[in-house]
Amino acid sequence: MDLSEFQSLAADIRAEVGQVVQGQETLIDTLLVALFARGHCLIEGPPGTAKTLVARCLAQVVDLDFGRIQFTPDLMPSDVLGVNLFNFETNEFRLTKGPIFTDMLLADEINRAPPKTQSALLQAMNENEVTIDGTNYPLGRDFFIVATQNPIEQHGTYPLPEAQLDRFLFKLLVDFPDRQTEIDILIRHADLPLDAESGRKDLRKVLDRAKLHEGHEVVGNIRLDETILTYIVDLIRATRGDGDVQHGASTRAADALAGAVRAKAALEGRDYAIPDDVQALFAPALRHRIVLGPMAEIDGRTSDDVLAAILNRTDAPR
Repeated sequence: MDLSEFQSLAADIRAEVGQVVQGQETLIDTLLVALFARGHCLIEGPPGTAKTLVARCLAQVVDLDFGRIQFTPDLMPSDVLGVNLFNFETNEFRLTKGPIFTDMLLADEINRAPPKTQSALLQAMNENEVTIDGTNYPLGRDFFIVATQNPIEQHGTYPLPEAQLDRFLFKLLVDFPDRQTEIDILIRHADLPLDAESGRKDLRKVLDRAKLHEGHEVVGNIRLDETILTYIVDLIRATRGDGDVQHGASTRAADALAGAVRAKAALEGRDYAIPDDVQALFAPALRHRIVLGPMAEIDGRTSDDVLAAILNRTDAPR
């Protein structure tokens, strides 16, 4: 697969998902970056903003094994990973696999579950395997999580720990669409029957496992100039010395951002990255990896505000 074929493939995916989802083009584009950069995504937004719908539509056009977990306060780690059950016929324990044994996993409303259940995903996200009763079980090279969560200020939510947040490549923020988009959505739905099945559409499978691996190879062949790598490191280090940041980003964050930049360049048909690629992905890749200091919070500043200020005062390569 060359860069033009890769671009065409991505355009087909956007077109298929766009048949169902309106007004979320940036979200879809960034999810594609994560998919081809082998990174997990966390989508945050209020209920009813198509978070689950976007993930489900992406799963439809990607011909991979798909699983979904609806996180709830009473969900246990074994409900996610699976459990060894004793088989009286064979007189031995046999693993009953949980929904995590799939290629693409939708972790819906992940912050509705308590921390011990959230942490069941930690090893899977970092090592593509899980440990059950002392035995390691691989999840496969294509394991990909799209998690959704409601804003942490809402009732009945458990904030994700920093160690788990750091394993998400991106945290993507979803808000309500603009007025015209909402009107367009209602117009589209007005012609459909009032039942749950009417809003579902069978989307064409665009990406299979072989094409996904070819796409990974295309991204892997994108090489970053040392000036781009230096720019990424300077930005990451700037988060550690910023007066508004209590805890800055890790080296893992720098490496993850570099990988995402390669995917973004390939999706735009370039075999090289430019500073604009870094700048476009800086906030999604870092907003969940920094901890603001108390003064920034008192002043009402957000992570995006602080990251934008860091971008503005860090010299970009020319």
